[in-house]
Amino acid sequence: MVRCWWLAGLLVACAAAEPPLRWEPRCRQQLRHLQDGARIAARLPPRLEGRWVSTGCEVRPGPEFLTRSYLFYANRLFKAYQFYYWDPSCRDPSYSLVIKGKLRLRQASWITRGATEADYHLHKVGIVFHSQKAMREVASWINQTSGEGCSGFLPPGRTWAPGALYELLSAKTERDCTAALGFAMHELSLVRVEKHYQPLLQPQQSGSRLVEELYLGDIHTEWVERLHYRPTGYQRPMQSAVHHVHPCPACGIIYRADEHHPPILPFRAQLPMQLSGSWVSTHCEVRPAVLFLTRYFIFHGNNHTWEGYYYHYSDPLCKQPTFTIYASGHYTQGIPSSKVRGGTELAFKVTQARVTPMDQVTVMMLNSSEPGSCGLTSSWSAGVEQDITPTNGCLALGIKLPHTEYELFKTEQDVKDRSLLYVGERPTDGSSPDSPDKRPTSYQAPLIQCAGAPEEFSNYVSLKYLGKKDANGSEALKSLPVAFLLFIALLFLRWD
Repeated sequence: MVRCWWLAGLLVACAAAEPPLRWEPRCRQQLRHLQDGARIAARLPPRLEGRWVSTGCEVRPGPEFLTRSYLFYANRLFKAYQFYYWDPSCRDPSYSLVIKGKLRLRQASWITRGATEADYHLHKVGIVFHSQKAMREVASWINQTSGEGCSGFLPPGRTWAPGALYELLSAKTERDCTAALGFAMHELSLVRVEKHYQPLLQPQQSGSRLVEELYLGDIHTEWVERLHYRPTGYQRPMQSAVHHVHPCPACGIIYRADEHHPPILPFRAQLPMQLSGSWVSTHCEVRPAVLFLTRYFIFHGNNHTWEGYYYHYSDPLCKQPTFTIYASGHYTQGIPSSKVRGGTELAFKVTQARVTPMDQVTVMMLNSSEPGSCGLTSSWSAGVEQDITPTNGCLALGIKLPHTEYELFKTEQDVKDRSLLYVGERPTDGSSPDSPDKRPTSYQAPLIQCAGAPEEFSNYVSLKYLGKKDANGSEALKSLPVAFLLFIALLFLRWD
């Protein structure tokens, strides 16, 4: 009897709690978790002092495989290491760059909300080769594509000298031989630092630890553009060497490395491509041209169909929604990429799409679009979804139907054995990879698997919550009356 009275009290406490407990699918929980922007702090201007390191092997357009270790001093000077590799696991080093210069933070960016603009000046850039092959290849690039001052950078047949540092750039002598490598540090012109707290996972511990992440400007997807491109998006973030997510096997290895001792990351077995299931963003994502969004994908492996939800926002914490796109179609059987080792090439056909405007600015834009180019003319209203398939897409949002995209995918497991999905990076110029020659050679931020089998969360009705439509047009959750919970408790009392 005491047990049942305890149960009744617990139910009453749950009903009165604020916020209430929620029984909902993991995918929806993750999306709600991302919208909890109060967890993240971003100081303007950011504090950069200290060392920041990659948390794993990074892939840049090209492709290039690298890890980074940047040290910023209080006097605005910096020393940066970039370690390049032959392989996508960052275990076979090619060459290392050591970069020295000065950075000056300026004002908050007018283009990318939440970012700080900066100016930098390079003093020196040196290169250390880790094999004769790397030395011969880089010397060939420089001798063929550089000006007169760099044509004799390394004489033909020069023997590789382990540990030798060769000067690529010097501000004093005005020599710059970096262009042949596609090297630029324009990433330093856009800076953002985020802080949040990671819960301690050990059963015997409580509380949380501070995590600091450094977001630097994105690298243009076109090689010829990267030398003068000014970023409007971000790369994969680096983390503070002191305040980083645990566990992070790569962090300590990269922290201890230098140009003579490049980091060799732990071996990780390559996983077969298993798309089936549901995948969701791990954080609020930023794309060039000032797009903030989160993504949610469902892949049906039995018939090779897919569904995708793209939630767009106007702020870097993804708290102010602007519009949502739902798209669906089918995809081809994947084949291993011949250009990006570890990647899988697929083609995605988009055949249907729906749009939900979430603010008045988007509503006005859609209602003023050319008749017949985006849904029913002048019929848009906030929070109401409309099918744009009959108008072959939406010209105002750059959506064309039907549409085929040539994609690059990769799956991995993180250090906590969670499955991650990397989707090809979108072209920086805002176009679509609608032909094989525009297929990505690098990746966006990873998605995390939130369900092993397709899970349609938008129609989910919780036992404890009955729904009205929320701002996303999905089933919102509200508490059931306390009396109903007491009724359940009384039933338990009768059964005891």
